[in-house]
Amino acid sequence: MSKVIQRQKIRYRIRKKVAGTAASPRLAVFRSNADIYAQLIDDDNGVTLVSASSRDKDIAAQKVTKTEKSKLVGAAIARKAADLKITTCIFDRGGNLYHGRVKSVADGAREGGLQF
Repeated sequence: MSKVIQRQKIRYRIRKKVAGTAASPRLAVFRSNADIYAQLIDDDNGVTLVSASSRDKDIAAQKVTKTEKSKLVGAAIARKAADLKITTCIFDRGGNLYHGRVKSVADGAREGGLQF
């Protein structure tokens, strides 16, 4: 079984248990080889409330490692969530291991004030 198919199965298994609401949205993390993306999703209405990525101009301009950029993405999404008065969320690692860049996003979001 290929790595992609295996990760997809893990994603589906996680998504069976994890769903976001307007009060407590799902913090979904997608990790590509070069970049990392995070979004707060209200699954009840099927709407993305806030998003941030390492491709945003202020984050992409900084010359730091991918792990440090991931932490900046987490802090950015926490800032944007605070503007919408969102304090809690549910973390969705998207089939990736909770390690490295995915963990950095979570740490950055926690330091920014999001609780999960």
